[in-house]
Amino acid sequence: FFSSRRRHTRCSRDWSSDVCSSDLFVDIGEGIDGLIHISDLSWSKKVGHPSELFNKDDKVRAIVLSIDKETEKFSLGIKQLERDPWENIKARYKIGQAIEGKVTKTADFGAFVELEEGLEGLVHISELSPEQVNKVTDVANVGDTLKAEIISIDARERKIGLSVKAMLKSEERANIAQYSGNKTTSNTLGDVLGAKLKSVKTEKGE
Repeated sequence: FFSSRRRHTRCSRDWSSDVCSSDLFVDIGEGIDGLIHISDLSWSKKVGHPSELFNKDDKVRAIVLSIDKETEKFSLGIKQLERDPWENIKARYKIGQAIEGKVTKTADFGAFVELEEGLEGLVHISELSPEQVNKVTDVANVGDTLKAEIISIDARERKIGLSVKAMLKSEERANIAQYSGNKTTSNTLGDVLGAKLKSVKTEKGE
């Protein structure tokens, strides 16, 4: 199981943990400790310290990422147990796409909206409304459902920009286009009926 040739496999087991410094130390057994770097705890959550997710002696499930045979040190990962939500992100989401999700967190600069589990986008305060917004919580609070449009996707930085303002503009353009289309259709139908009536009158010699 601990062969370095099986690194990154889906094999996993439970180990007890010890929260120390900025990383998570795991007692694998037989006097062997494994190290889970803070960056390998979660794909989506920005973890400042392992204690935000775990307590000492918690049972954790992890994958062996690598083994240093000389020092007998094991590098482990927890987030690798799940699919990276940013995998093929541009195939699943497009700029201009309308989304709907719940607000998971607010800050002075904007509101974070969940697109799917483990994946969030940011609606900057300047994109929350066509009107000026002085305080984010005046228009968006945790738990609220927001409809927005994707305005940027940065896979490298793992950032998605959203805009309520852009979505409202898109809806307005769509409504205008629909109205114009209906009006054109109506005029065309009127012209057809008028021509038909004129034809009938001509046949009757009126």
